[in-house]
Amino acid sequence: MRILGINALFHDPAAALVIDGRTVAAAEEERFSRRKHGKRPLPFSAWELPEQAAAWCLKRAGLRPRDLDAVAYSFDPALARPADAMGLDDPWDHLRLTYAREAPHFLRTALPGLDPETVRFVPHHMAHAASGAYAAPDADGCSVLVLDGRGERASHLAARRVGGRLQPLRAQDLPHSLGLVYEELTEHLGFLRSSDEFKVMALASHGTPRMLPELRRFVYPTGDGGFHAAGVPWAQLCAPRGPDEPWTQYHADVAASAQAVLEETLLDLVRWLHGRTHDAVLTLAGGVALNCVANSRIAREGPFSRVWVQPAAGDAGTALGGALLLSAGAGDAPEPMTGADLGRDWSDAELGAWLKTAAVPCEKPEDIAVTVARTLADNGIVAWFQGRSEYGPRALGHRSLLAHPGHAGNLERLNDVKGREQFRPVAPMVLADRAAEIFDGPLPSPYMLFVHDVAPAWRDRVPAVVHVDGTARIQTVDPAREPLLARMLREFERLTGLPVVVNTSLNTAGRPMVDDPRDALECFGSSPVDLLAIGPYAVRRGALFRTGDTGDTGDTGEEVSR
Repeated sequence: MRILGINALFHDPAAALVIDGRTVAAAEEERFSRRKHGKRPLPFSAWELPEQAAAWCLKRAGLRPRDLDAVAYSFDPALARPADAMGLDDPWDHLRLTYAREAPHFLRTALPGLDPETVRFVPHHMAHAASGAYAAPDADGCSVLVLDGRGERASHLAARRVGGRLQPLRAQDLPHSLGLVYEELTEHLGFLRSSDEFKVMALASHGTPRMLPELRRFVYPTGDGGFHAAGVPWAQLCAPRGPDEPWTQYHADVAASAQAVLEETLLDLVRWLHGRTHDAVLTLAGGVALNCVANSRIAREGPFSRVWVQPAAGDAGTALGGALLLSAGAGDAPEPMTGADLGRDWSDAELGAWLKTAAVPCEKPEDIAVTVARTLADNGIVAWFQGRSEYGPRALGHRSLLAHPGHAGNLERLNDVKGREQFRPVAPMVLADRAAEIFDGPLPSPYMLFVHDVAPAWRDRVPAVVHVDGTARIQTVDPAREPLLARMLREFERLTGLPVVVNTSLNTAGRPMVDDPRDALECFGSSPVDLLAIGPYAVRRGALFRTGDTGDTGDTGEEVSR
């Protein structure tokens, strides 16, 4: 079966292609359109489709729209209720339902040749659940927990995978929503709703949960696998913050309190689910599953032996989940994800042609990994553009900014480069076989979806990646899966004694992650980054902006264009 998955209705529009149970391609529309999150999650934008992402997925596989056996659209309007009947203040929500009903015809226009009869509406939370249960490794029998802002009429789903089937166990009806409560706080604290929730999580580490007793009146588990989460009087807890105003301790404390009540509620839901299934493996999906602090507490204190989180846990992941759900329903055996690198890539020759067209002076060193390690050891910042781009919000060593973790000032330096708030941390990548001696938490952690305590002996050695609470959100690197990254990390350790490198996303504030070579060159040209490692080529900032360049590359490699 050749199945295209589409997420479009709320936010983070994306497309994914599954053929005979195998994920062939997946990408978010923002990487093509260069609009953060693809669009704002408004009823008026619900008609917008991931046209470019869908067209690329088909091109990757050499398919035409007419070749598809099915298209999975990750929302079923037949299950929805009017917003006011669900207790939601969203007077234009009926537009979403209208656009959803007409999605097959919109898709036919976006993908000429597509038969609209092939479009299948997939319940939103079932698509989320499938993105976890079917994509996780070694999870033929697993429990699934989905939490986000909202779907058709619920904000949560507890389910179980048994073989190729997904069995729903419990859903929480709206208006109760942990995701919406966290979104409300995000807006109250002056950040962009449905976008900047991760900033609230980072800010929480600077506060104490002294408002937790008050919050427990509005957010709490009900003991039956559901929860109450609505009506929080945020203005009574702390004054709202304007987007350009400095944050105060009150803001940090309310963030810490919200984070604590979220974790408490999640732990209750996890324990209830395990009591029903007694499974060893839990898979998580939905936007709330991007809260890596909560994920770590679930892994540490919950009853499951292993917790796996979909790397594209937000709505973008429903494109993949919807396609996997239809594929499994048709009898195909879903293949687990082997990595999040499911997006676009370019051959070495194509990258060289891009650089030549741009008239960019560059080198082709014998080993780009060694060149990058030396630059990092000299405390340079490196833009790393290698292989296929990542599906989901995390930079996982394909579109990354890299730096030396041993200099505490590199946190402020990178936040300045990216134009970010200074309370936000940066993350470490570490060789998988070295992680346990430095970081305490769920291992391996290839998708940067858990936080780990940094061993006291290492905190002064890698200060740039240690958050204010002594934790780090790590990415472990498996040499078999990522040989180039592993080679760079080993060379960096040989030079510095540190098996860790700072890894943050290759973008600047408010912009999507870099995806194609033009994006990489534009970001490199406008930011104080020392080296761009793009495929096998190295572009040095000094050479790019030096007048009267002689083209001399010394002994680091051969010049390929200037």
